[in-house]
Amino acid sequence: MFLSARLYCAAVLIALLIFSAVITPAQKSRTQDAARHASEAAKTFTEIMNVKDKAIPKELLDTAEAIAVFPGVIKAAFVIGGRGGQGVISRRVKGGWSAPAFFNLGGGSFGAQIGAQKTDYVLLIMNPSGLDGLLKDKFELGGEVSIAAGPVGREAAASTNPRLDAGILSYSRSKGLFAGVSLGGTADLIDDSDNEKAYGKKVNAQDLLSGRVQENEIVRPFLEALRKYTPAKGIASR
Repeated sequence: MFLSARLYCAAVLIALLIFSAVITPAQKSRTQDAARHASEAAKTFTEIMNVKDKAIPKELLDTAEAIAVFPGVIKAAFVIGGRGGQGVISRRVKGGWSAPAFFNLGGGSFGAQIGAQKTDYVLLIMNPSGLDGLLKDKFELGGEVSIAAGPVGREAAASTNPRLDAGILSYSRSKGLFAGVSLGGTADLIDDSDNEKAYGKKVNAQDLLSGRVQENEIVRPFLEALRKYTPAKGIASR
């Protein structure tokens, strides 16, 4: 009887060790995935801002409520098309930028189309209503909140209203070309899984974008890129 109990305990211990060996690499892989998204977003934003006379106007960056970057969004189509990708969003808070939240970007279309390509997207959320929309379970760009192609380079200086009265200004870069683009009909979804893996605990996007969560080494590259091109100036002007 005593031997059987010992054998049972040994079997349970072995099972736990095997289970741990399987789960740990999977968790590590998902954490690395979140780190990759943050790093790619930082790289994309830096490359775009380094393009002379074609970058996002600094006056728009400095007044944006939040900035979102979705690198390498895949758009593919064969009659019925769609796009999908991951990215991060950080909000301007008192003294700087919030720890970024991870989001998914997706959408569909129908028509005479065929092919596939990767596109980088940058969104400037210009007012609180635009940010509130993003925090919903599912938010369609151009639905409740207006979205417009953002001006680049010196175009903004010629505009009578640099914000174009839109809640969100959108940009894209594909095959080396960078310009404002319309993203109406595209869905934006909070990525709870990547948020949990990046911060090591369950955390919602609202807490992240409110500044209540501390940044860490996984998301820091993206924040460093934002700080380089739009330094902290308190809370963005409303």
